[in-house]
Amino acid sequence: MRWIDNLEDAAAERLAEPVHRYVRQGSAGERSVAEAEAAWSALRIRPRVLVDVSTVRTETTVLGTSVAAPILVAPTTVQRQADPDGEAAMARGTLAAGSLLCVSSNAGTPFAAIGETGAPWWVQAYVLRDRGATAAYLQRAVEGGARAVVLTADTAVVGRKEDPEGQPTVWDVTPAEQLRANVDPDLPDDAYDKAADLTPDAIGWLAEVTGLPVVVKGVLRGDDARRCVEAGAAGIVVSNHGGRQLDGAIATARALPDVVDAVAGSAAEVYVDGGIRRGEHVLSALALGARGVLLGRPAVWALAVAGADGVRRLLTELTDELRHAMQLAGCPDLGAIGSDLVATARS
Repeated sequence: MRWIDNLEDAAAERLAEPVHRYVRQGSAGERSVAEAEAAWSALRIRPRVLVDVSTVRTETTVLGTSVAAPILVAPTTVQRQADPDGEAAMARGTLAAGSLLCVSSNAGTPFAAIGETGAPWWVQAYVLRDRGATAAYLQRAVEGGARAVVLTADTAVVGRKEDPEGQPTVWDVTPAEQLRANVDPDLPDDAYDKAADLTPDAIGWLAEVTGLPVVVKGVLRGDDARRCVEAGAAGIVVSNHGGRQLDGAIATARALPDVVDAVAGSAAEVYVDGGIRRGEHVLSALALGARGVLLGRPAVWALAVAGADGVRRLLTELTDELRHAMQLAGCPDLGAIGSDLVATARS
């Protein structure tokens, strides 16, 4: 068995049950969670032959930042339940692998401490009803060295999670000091309610407030992607929030081509997350037009199992798998990966 395949079970032995449940679970009937990995595994590759693959290169850039491979870390919360150093440990592991991480706005670690690790990072942003509170925590991210803002656009309300009746939830077992480390503790709780009135105008506002490029996460439709880019988005993350928002939302492997086609010809970069567990999945995502992929749950499992070194190992092993798949597919570098590599009904 691959080390990666055993990560969740190993993490479950180390995490409090409500924490493991929270990271694992999806919304409502959990259909979207169940379909995510299978959708990538259902794709088929049309490899090339008689190509010199004695040397294979996986290096690329994401919004101008150099990375060893197009495999990044997605934003997740409660990381200090997985490791005492939380996001700082995640950042150290990411740096060791030559990658980049996106940090949750609900991080339990000060943004400044994340910046001190030297890892390149983006800040995930929920626009709150209190725009002043939003601007305040984003300014802390800018001061901590964030290189982009990732606007989560699919969470006007939080998807319903069906926890066992009478059982504690993750919020019952997570100390307050392990959450909201970058927001003003004196503001009332309702100041942090998510805004339900967002429009594409929020993209320009975030760019103005931070001076950073804005990536919009949670896009599953080509027309929405086009609206975001027209409003100034530098990137799009094709995501259904790990199946944690609208249950039954389309799998990202199926949504990706429509989004890529919709923004073709623009400078916007397209990323994808959700269910990516193998190097072959990464290869398929790149062939469908993604600039890179992001890992959510696996990164938390790796952090819980082996701290920063676990995160490094996760990213490094998936990069090795991607390199191997590229050799077998006849792709000596990322530029050789095109849409013709993935079989469709017409090919």
